Amino acid sequence: MGDKAHAHTGAAGGTPAAGHPRTLRNVVLVGHSESGKTTLVEALAQTAGAVSRPGRVEDGTTVSDHEETEHRRNRSVQLSLVPVEWGGCRINLLDTPGYADFVGELRAGRRAADAALFVVSAAQEAETVAGTTRAVWEECAAVGMPRAIVVTHLDTARTPFDAMTRLCGELFGADDPDAVLPLHLPVFGPEAADGHAPLTGLTGLLSQRVFDYSDGERTGLPPAGDQQAPLAAARARLIEGIIAESEDETLMDRYLGGESLDLKTLTDDLERAVARGTFHPVLAAAPAAEGARRGIGTVELLDLITDGFPTPLEHPLPAVTTPDGAPLPALGCDPLGPLVAEVVKTSWDPYAGRLSLVRVFSGTLRPDDTVHVHGHGLDDPGREDRPCHEARTRVGALTSPFGNQQRPIDACVAGDLARVARLESAETGDTLSATAHPLLMEPWTMPDPLLPVAVRAHSKADEDKLSHSLARLVAEDPAMRLEQNRDTGQLVLWCVGEAHLDVALDRLRDQHGVQVDTVPHRVALRETFAGPASGLGRHVKQSGGHGQYAVCEIDVEPLPAGSGITFVDRVVGGSVPRQFIASVEKGVRAQAARGIAAGHPLVDIRVVLRDGKAHSVDSSDGAFQTAGALALREAAADAHVRFLEPVAEVRVLIPDDYVGPVMSDLSGRRGRVTGTEQSGSGRTLVRADVPELEIDRYAVDLRSLTHGTGRFSRSYARHAPMPAQLADRVRAQDG
Repeated sequence: MGDKAHAHTGAAGGTPAAGHPRTLRNVVLVGHSESGKTTLVEALAQTAGAVSRPGRVEDGTTVSDHEETEHRRNRSVQLSLVPVEWGGCRINLLDTPGYADFVGELRAGRRAADAALFVVSAAQEAETVAGTTRAVWEECAAVGMPRAIVVTHLDTARTPFDAMTRLCGELFGADDPDAVLPLHLPVFGPEAADGHAPLTGLTGLLSQRVFDYSDGERTGLPPAGDQQAPLAAARARLIEGIIAESEDETLMDRYLGGESLDLKTLTDDLERAVARGTFHPVLAAAPAAEGARRGIGTVELLDLITDGFPTPLEHPLPAVTTPDGAPLPALGCDPLGPLVAEVVKTSWDPYAGRLSLVRVFSGTLRPDDTVHVHGHGLDDPGREDRPCHEARTRVGALTSPFGNQQRPIDACVAGDLARVARLESAETGDTLSATAHPLLMEPWTMPDPLLPVAVRAHSKADEDKLSHSLARLVAEDPAMRLEQNRDTGQLVLWCVGEAHLDVALDRLRDQHGVQVDTVPHRVALRETFAGPASGLGRHVKQSGGHGQYAVCEIDVEPLPAGSGITFVDRVVGGSVPRQFIASVEKGVRAQAARGIAAGHPLVDIRVVLRDGKAHSVDSSDGAFQTAGALALREAAADAHVRFLEPVAEVRVLIPDDYVGPVMSDLSGRRGRVTGTEQSGSGRTLVRADVPELEIDRYAVDLRSLTHGTGRFSRSYARHAPMPAQLADRVRAQDG
């Protein structure tokens, strides 16, 4: 595995349909932004013979399925599938965005894969490497997903390879650093004028052979004399790491007794440990030089994937239930089993319409099948944009995507991925199953969008298409949330971060032809009385014909938080006829909903109707409603009205090094820290109550403060009195 001296050949220009799960490998590439994931995918495709030059298919389009937004930003923002063939296996390479805003795409890729390849750049600072990748590593570890690491950009490295392997051991091998070890040592050519030495090959630690790529091919050579000492030390540590993970308990005694273990025994044990997810090899790679046929380390990587990573048969399936929640026995990855598939990505094509990237977990999906579509929906408050839904729909054409090409296939078997056309009722995360036996897969965890931005249509023409286009956007990307705020009336798009928002606005414009403007996001404030007050409402009009006559007197007193509005009738002697008592209450409540100081709803008061006057002819329901509203406004004019702002309970998970700065920052946001606790190795959970006015952009600010390592969640706690200075500012703006 990765140390083999023989050469594989791929299938030039073709992407075969897989015949059985044992011939499949599904690998998600994970790494920080600019780590070189997409370049590596293109280099692997070239080495496998799928393309003749880096990153290009026969029609000149790119290997990865980039949209216009990605070309403009020169950054991947979506999950992309590149299938290649190597060693008799079909390898589905799932390229994911490295920027933290697009963690939803990354988690979708992890769901579709059976193993993960972490790409780290030696040209980046250690904090950059750690920010995104460590959290994802822990997520993969939690589900037992096999992982390997590949180091890129060694030609322009800030950090030498040996230091990078130590860093990887610290980041990813917290429990067992000896489970994160290199399989090869890089070989460099003469130093160039710019001070950088080109990477020319790799030395296999197990085979003790140098694989030289300097002439564009891969040639096996014996190591030079000056390579012997570092090779021996690194080889000994690797062998000890392999033996420590071996199921053969006699190996350690034999090794310590001086026995020379044969290459096949070590390689077989290494492959089993990688497939179990207990050993994580570190490799190095670089794209092919101009005119070269293979990138450095790409053969070794492809061998690792085919020999060391598990097949879909070895990867446990997510839990499956009936639509009503009844559990079922665990399913296997069987092409003849019941159909269970999942939409892991939804995209739009101006000609083909909706395109769904589907992972089949059990059974076989074929064109023209009629399937049952079931979506979990999101039951959290404010997630009316993604309700639970069910439908029957007909499967359109099945294709294997390769760049912008769609290559038709006859079927997609268990363990494979395919793009399905026109699954009109299916959204990302939905389960596809047989109509006779509907099933539902346990959903994967999506990031909570925590950056709110209010949007409105740029023109009347945009307004006509806005709701439909936003619904499509949310169906495509469940990491995005759409809210029609009932208190402020604003249409709010909740995103993971600023880049996520920018891409959403670009897609609205480029793919859906809708232009929107962003406006300041308004937080839902409340108003209440600070003390008791009284008011007289007098509505008397006589202008010929039937007049209007209603007078009511009320007392208002504040109530504890959360009490709402209580209306009490204490009229004596029938001064307000019984049939008009409800009219007064209706007018008071309507005025309270409109607000009395700055247009925010009035809450937590008791209104007592104590007296009034009526006219036998001119009094009416409408007149007493108006009088009730006028009485409440007059009471407010003579009283101090207090503004209440929403307060969120914020939970911030951060490395211990950032506890001080984060707590100081929360205090500067008028937050009150309510507690801290240790949460795993080197992490602290900080709890605080923070006014929502202060955390609109906290998703962006926390990422900057903690170099991408901090995460937080927020939930509504209560409304609390706003400081007088801020309240005066609100009155000036909204009053």
